[in-house]
Amino acid sequence: MSRLFFLPRLFRMLALSLLLATSAAHADEASALAQKVYDRPNGRDLVTLGRMVLTEKGRAPRIRELVTYRLDKANGETANLIRFLDPEDIAGTGLLSIDQADGSTDQWLYLPALDRVRRISSDRKGGRFVGSDLYFEDLQERKPSEDRHRLLGKQTENGILCDVLESVPVDPDNSVYRKRILWVDPATAIVQRTDYFEKDSDTPSKRWLLRGKKRNQGYWTLTDSRVIDLASGHETRMVIDSALYDQKLPTKLFTSQALADENLESEYRP
Repeated sequence: MSRLFFLPRLFRMLALSLLLATSAAHADEASALAQKVYDRPNGRDLVTLGRMVLTEKGRAPRIRELVTYRLDKANGETANLIRFLDPEDIAGTGLLSIDQADGSTDQWLYLPALDRVRRISSDRKGGRFVGSDLYFEDLQERKPSEDRHRLLGKQTENGILCDVLESVPVDPDNSVYRKRILWVDPATAIVQRTDYFEKDSDTPSKRWLLRGKKRNQGYWTLTDSRVIDLASGHETRMVIDSALYDQKLPTKLFTSQALADENLESEYRP
């Protein structure tokens, strides 16, 4: 009789153990996918020439030409420099981002009209970059360890059956977003869509969509993408016209001196 009494309890314990093991396996799978996205081959360095197109209802599109530089350093640090080339009212404006190995990021903005380099404070992560739908945080590289990841299932996006990945900040104060949901092509680890949820909303505030990609020097280049403000319909389109990988960019290119002086970086443009 006593053995029969303990059987249901034993079954419950076994079921709980199985559930915990399954949950842990799913969490590991989600983290592995996030790491795979982060580790997708992208060259030691990259130079791109392209356009930012701002579109809003009732106005003609505003087109801005820009050049970008990226360098992955051996110590786990990543440096990015963005420089606007045209039109005249924004030409010369630049942003330098240094993503540290520990996950922190330092950013500096150069405004030609003021002829000064200004550090972007961490509490401005949610500030819009030069009037676009990109926040300063969107221009930082976020490490997978900064978020908790969960697989939500599979869904088709861009004609591809994607893994849907939810990423929630481990430290809520470390992001302007409450969570992000990504649609990831499991074959290439290329994100096809991202929905961004800000802290005061249960619905996404904006959406990033991939609209074009191509192989270049053995690497996938994302040639056409869009960020849409879902409330206003305002859209920022990013188009890459040319991309050059592994150009042996020097570290001096990613300094406040080069940010303030176009002559120090113009020779590396495509």
